[in-house]
Amino acid sequence: MLQRIHLHQAQPLPLWNAQSSKHIEQAALATAHQPSLMQRAGLSVAQLACAIAPHAQQAWVLCGPGNNGGDGLIAAYTLAQHGLAVWVHWLGHPERSSHDTLHAWQQARQAPIHWLDTNQNPALGADDVVIDALLGLGQPPQPSTTNTPLQQLLQHSYRSPAHALAVDIPTGLDTNHGTWQPGFAPPDNWAPHSRHTLSLLTLKPGLFTGDGHDACGHVWWDALECSSTLQQHPPSAWLNAAPITSQRRHNSHKGSFGDVLVIGGAQGMAGAAILAACTALHHGAGRTLLHLLDTNHPGIAAIPPDVMQPSAYNTRAQLPHATVVCGCGGGSAVEDWLADVLTLAPRLVLDADALNAVARNPALRTTLQARHARGQGTILTPHPLEAARLLQRTTAEVQAQRLLAAQTLADQLQATIILKGSGSIIASPGCTPHINPTGNARLAIGGTGDVLAGLVAARWQASTSSHTTACHAAWEHGTLADQWPTSQALTASALAQAQLRPI
Repeated sequence: MLQRIHLHQAQPLPLWNAQSSKHIEQAALATAHQPSLMQRAGLSVAQLACAIAPHAQQAWVLCGPGNNGGDGLIAAYTLAQHGLAVWVHWLGHPERSSHDTLHAWQQARQAPIHWLDTNQNPALGADDVVIDALLGLGQPPQPSTTNTPLQQLLQHSYRSPAHALAVDIPTGLDTNHGTWQPGFAPPDNWAPHSRHTLSLLTLKPGLFTGDGHDACGHVWWDALECSSTLQQHPPSAWLNAAPITSQRRHNSHKGSFGDVLVIGGAQGMAGAAILAACTALHHGAGRTLLHLLDTNHPGIAAIPPDVMQPSAYNTRAQLPHATVVCGCGGGSAVEDWLADVLTLAPRLVLDADALNAVARNPALRTTLQARHARGQGTILTPHPLEAARLLQRTTAEVQAQRLLAAQTLADQLQATIILKGSGSIIASPGCTPHINPTGNARLAIGGTGDVLAGLVAARWQASTSSHTTACHAAWEHGTLADQWPTSQALTASALAQAQLRPI
């Protein structure tokens, strides 16, 4: 059944990587079913093309040599039967095609379809549709050369103003990590009338992280009547979903919801720690405490009166009892606190300069790794550069394999990781990772990471796992940005106080 994927859906959705998807495809092909898997896929593509471009008079279908191209050929035949003028590039050869693809090509030859050479490109209008059925799961390895005929054809299609529909996954986008291969990314000014991707049989992780959001546009899914086959294969990841909301008991007091203690804000950076504390204050912490490392901070009026400011002695006394946020704007001064924080805090959110200190100091790294064995929870919120420092890799290497980088870091440090970015990754030891679909580019400003750290701490009750807490906080943080009024500037200080509206 064809369904549109909503980024604020109520239930998590399973995602399967390329390897798992291929195994599932083979299992589905081995099951006798009529119409065939390819026929079901092609009909689904044609159905969606008609839905997204209801006034189309022309369709341009780019068909690769494999089964993805066969799906496109069936879609082209179906659209021609519906009266559209259909233009097809097919890069396959009958003698080298699978049985199903050969049958699709033979069927398409019987329809009034215009077959094009690679140097011919039809002129489409904004109401028409162009369909990318070039590679799908058959994405090639990193090419040794660029500007191949396939790449040239794809780049020509990017110049069309028509509705754009990718079959399974946009050609050249990594299925697992959502990164573009060289020579495949569309130009920055690519402006189709609308952009859609129909993921067939399985949903893939690369649709929702890295460049996936921009590349895919609106994501649709058709399991092609293979739900029972999917249930036999565990997902590679989950698409994060809205947390289940619950009302507070009337018979409660401030101690019922825990203390959040924020340690950070070195000289010139007090605002980061204040943002984290303000977020915890406005999102459910029973008490919020703030220890600024800049003792001469002149802007004390910026700190809400609801936020307590204990002395250094009392701050250390609070460490075994509070959910601690450490690092926000802490500079090098935060390193003096980390040994105690890592040893004593039962629930710990590490951000920014605390992460950089751990990356520099092997002793702190060892202490962090030991927390899990002691039953202490830890959530790290690195951006890609901070993750790269912790992994001793480059930022480009982290971004090229976001799921793998997050899971590797979680396993190494025995902690929950929120790898921030487009499609933030939440990974924990022994857990299937989650990809968070909410949020937008308005979060790409200073201070929103401090807000996330405070939100994580506020949502972290003693009875809730670190992985569940991170998933819920990441979803809420992104949804706050998605709900932001278009006429109002998003700033970190305003985000810290924002509340979700009902979805």
